[in-house]
Amino acid sequence: MPGEPQADCLFCKIVEGQIPATIVRESDTTVAFRDINPQAPTHVLVIPKVHYENAAALAVAEPTIAADVLREAQTVADEEKLESYRIVFNTGAGAGQTVWHAHAHVLGGRGLEWPPG
Repeated sequence: MPGEPQADCLFCKIVEGQIPATIVRESDTTVAFRDINPQAPTHVLVIPKVHYENAAALAVAEPTIAADVLREAQTVADEEKLESYRIVFNTGAGAGQTVWHAHAHVLGGRGLEWPPG
């Protein structure tokens, strides 16, 4: 059921403490942790504690929590002292989504070219 933890979801397992992660922030609705395959000097994932397949599904079902994800991404950037940074939501395999749990990538600490990849 949407919003409920999924037994086969890596990020749900991180939320539940079943899989370790380097957590940098946690709120009532989100968890932020360092990416295990960083693409920039700062690469933190911000995830909602509820399970939705992608950012669009989260925004439709739980707009307040979607806003919490963005707010926490800003706080991560502030705490990491990033003057410039990028927030990325990959949606679908063709866009690079590999974990089917909504999440934001906070990337910074180096120049980020445009257009991306």
